[in-house]
Amino acid sequence: MGFGWWRRSLLGAAFSGILLLQFCFCSAQEAPKFTFMHNATSAPSTSYYDYIIVGGGTSGCPLAATLSKNARVLLLERGGSPYGNDNITYLSSFGRALSDLSPTSPAQRFISEDGVINARGRVLGGGSCLNAGFYTRAGTSYVAGAGWNGRLVNESYEWVERVVAFQPAVLEWQSAVKEGLVEVGVLPDNGFTYDHLRGTKVGGSIFDRNGRRHTAADLLRYARPSGLTVLLHATVHKILFRIKGKSRPLAHGVVFRDASGVKHKAYLNVGPKNEIIVSAGALGSPQLLMLSGLGPADHLKAHNIKLVKDLPLVGQGMSDNPMNAIFIPSPVPVEVSLIEVVGITNFGTYIEAASGENFGANDYGMFSPKIGQLSTVPPKQRTQEAINKVVETMSTLDQTAFQGGFILEKVMGPISTGHLELVTRNPNDNPSVTFNYFKESEDLQRCVQGIKTIESVNGSLTLEQFCKDTVMTIWHYHGGCQVGMVVDRDYKVLGVDALRVIDGSTFNYSPGTNPQATVMMLGRYMGVQILRERLASEETK
Repeated sequence: MGFGWWRRSLLGAAFSGILLLQFCFCSAQEAPKFTFMHNATSAPSTSYYDYIIVGGGTSGCPLAATLSKNARVLLLERGGSPYGNDNITYLSSFGRALSDLSPTSPAQRFISEDGVINARGRVLGGGSCLNAGFYTRAGTSYVAGAGWNGRLVNESYEWVERVVAFQPAVLEWQSAVKEGLVEVGVLPDNGFTYDHLRGTKVGGSIFDRNGRRHTAADLLRYARPSGLTVLLHATVHKILFRIKGKSRPLAHGVVFRDASGVKHKAYLNVGPKNEIIVSAGALGSPQLLMLSGLGPADHLKAHNIKLVKDLPLVGQGMSDNPMNAIFIPSPVPVEVSLIEVVGITNFGTYIEAASGENFGANDYGMFSPKIGQLSTVPPKQRTQEAINKVVETMSTLDQTAFQGGFILEKVMGPISTGHLELVTRNPNDNPSVTFNYFKESEDLQRCVQGIKTIESVNGSLTLEQFCKDTVMTIWHYHGGCQVGMVVDRDYKVLGVDALRVIDGSTFNYSPGTNPQATVMMLGRYMGVQILRERLASEETK
């Protein structure tokens, strides 16, 4: 098995017609009339709500919209609005936000201790404002393993999909990839579906047919305006607890600062079902718990943080799905596409693709060194100097060298895990995170099998080194506040009252081929569950 099947499919399609996909380059998406969205500088010094949600990302937005239907909700987002920013809105500008290293960028770059360059969201809508847009549900076995109600899961997915999910056009490049996967035996051909099914399929996208991105922030359209307050540029520094005698710590408020550095406090209204919910992501949620006194006692003591509850597994179980890719050149230009087709293999890897003239030195595609996806040098050598050198070298090449696309494989799971630790007590600073890519040999062998599906190369040792040297992120990191370790099955923090964590930090494994659909679903799902508990409590009074 070599490159022949890719070339036959791609070249046949390449000469069949015009390949370039034209997108609408109209002005940036007009901001919805969200009367509840404000800059945090306008917030009172003290305020009271039934629910306080920390993090307006992929899970926080649907959660806030749902809870606002029957309660007063405060949603605190450390970043700004995604609306009016062309670099977020349009597929043709993918990667420009990820390459922005300014303090106000919607993407905050971090580098794991493994040396792989990564990013976290710093904008309303979170990672859904930055990612490659693929939308696909979790498998039925994942849903069952999580203990979720299958009917409510499906209803919650549908609630999300009515606003943000679309069937992609699937032009020549993606069609060629799909045909190639089927030809080499990644079967059956499941056609277009949101469902997670073994074989080859076309998934959904949060980019519509005009190349316009729809994010988790759009789900705030479901909110009851009088029930929701969204504060932007509001960085939460600490969760406040009441501790009386030997009773369990009770979360009752948060301290946050606005863009001017002014301190504000928000408290929960008195009520047995009122809660603080942390939805700050796989880095932000464990980081905030630690800054608030919940975490490994020795680690918190080293940072002079007063211990509220010794939870040694906060920050543990960190994982990132390793991605490796191969560039496939084309003699003619191909359409710009991100992820639309996926091959779900029977040996534990997913094969996907992206294409178009957005991978050159002057562009910011999914595999551009400008966004940190520098696979031509081993992870520990990916310095800014190395990035600059590669960009300079690429700028000397003819643009035809960048015609084509990438075929990538992502290891599902993975089994290898790491940990997260505080570096400073400033919530704006990145914590230190280690993912331990390929620490477990099973992950490495799955990478080898995935690459063999793309290209037949003799000698597993060569491929093992290739996997290690070219590993990149696909931005699907998770863990740090996992179910059974830090939170229970209802996402309540163990040993603490009135505090939950609802986001990807609770996952043991990344759901589906790409997690954003399930993270959005989880926000809606848990919002419905929490409101049901609230209504049941009120009916028994």
